[in-house]
Amino acid sequence: MWQFKSPFIVFGQDALDYLDNLAGRHAFIVTDANIARLGLTKLVTERLTRAGMAHTIFDRVEPEPSLQTTQRAAQEMTRVQPDWIIGLGGGSCMDAAKGAWLLYERPDVDLEGVSPMEQFGLRAKAKLIAIPTTSGTGSETTLASVLTDMTEQRKVTLGSYELVPDVAIVDPQFVMQLPPAVTADTGMDALTHAIEGYSNRMRNDFSDGLALYALRLVLEYLPRAYADGSDAEAREHMHNAATIAGLAFGNSQTGLAHALGHSFGALFHVPHGRAVSLFLPYVIEYEARSGMSRYMDIAHMMRLAARDEAEAAGVVAARVRALQTLLGLPQTLQQAGATAQQLDELLPRLIANAEMDTQLVMNMRVPDAQDIERLFRYAYQGRSVDF
Repeated sequence: MWQFKSPFIVFGQDALDYLDNLAGRHAFIVTDANIARLGLTKLVTERLTRAGMAHTIFDRVEPEPSLQTTQRAAQEMTRVQPDWIIGLGGGSCMDAAKGAWLLYERPDVDLEGVSPMEQFGLRAKAKLIAIPTTSGTGSETTLASVLTDMTEQRKVTLGSYELVPDVAIVDPQFVMQLPPAVTADTGMDALTHAIEGYSNRMRNDFSDGLALYALRLVLEYLPRAYADGSDAEAREHMHNAATIAGLAFGNSQTGLAHALGHSFGALFHVPHGRAVSLFLPYVIEYEARSGMSRYMDIAHMMRLAARDEAEAAGVVAARVRALQTLLGLPQTLQQAGATAQQLDELLPRLIANAEMDTQLVMNMRVPDAQDIERLFRYAYQGRSVDF
């Protein structure tokens, strides 16, 4: 038995107007200082004021949100007792909002132990709205929250169907100011979600179509949004693509590129989308050698010719690398800032963290520690996977 979970999604121009009639007493906005500086927080608070709601702003979320920051946000929630939580920002802010909301409702819960198998009784105190200000993470639709344990320097992934937001507001006005680098990083995150959402072992009939269509949208509109940030059509379609990809992988899973990217990103402080998409071509090549992949469909959606799965994996990996080149993104760990000495020193931790990641076992081909080490070394060298 499986299930499909989705928030109520409001999208397109003027989607934020949904807040004008929001019924409630107090909204707690989880965001970051940059969002506030750009005036995006004000867009939300103006509408909350129209709706007659008080609000509190917590704008201390860092780029890779920590468990510690999430705990501080929960403490502030406990102080003001909101009945709406609003995650406003990229995946970091929305993930922090989810974690803080859970602790606000259930302060007894250990976030590291949260899984879809448990029930937490959320919504006794508040409901959750997610408003993405980047086009990539899909966190506005998913059950997952990825936080960083600053003490252990590793990513912690928690997931519960109760963490799926009640409402997702997907308004393109929030991404019109995105700089090219952020457009590239988050756009490649959406691409990775679409490909892994279609190719992992939990894929299903309900998520497949979403994953493939999100892939088509990203390939068509990400280069345009990157080249011209004022291209309103490209921005709107990319914003929708990220949410559609989120619905896809949120109702299947991701895979090995995420496990490796989480591990590498936590230790080398590489943005999430850049880290996971860097590993994507290597994972495609690795998985195709198992005989259990489904890259023919993905190649077809990319309008690439292939006679079999092996050839499909090759052309899909090449297409991903071509897009990385176009967007100025690294294709090796060395280009992403890692040195050979750092790789050697941190490799045991990189392997251990990847093995602990929940997305590792979602891959059709699950690597052992030896294969994980080889994948990190191949990704450092930029070498096509041949094992």
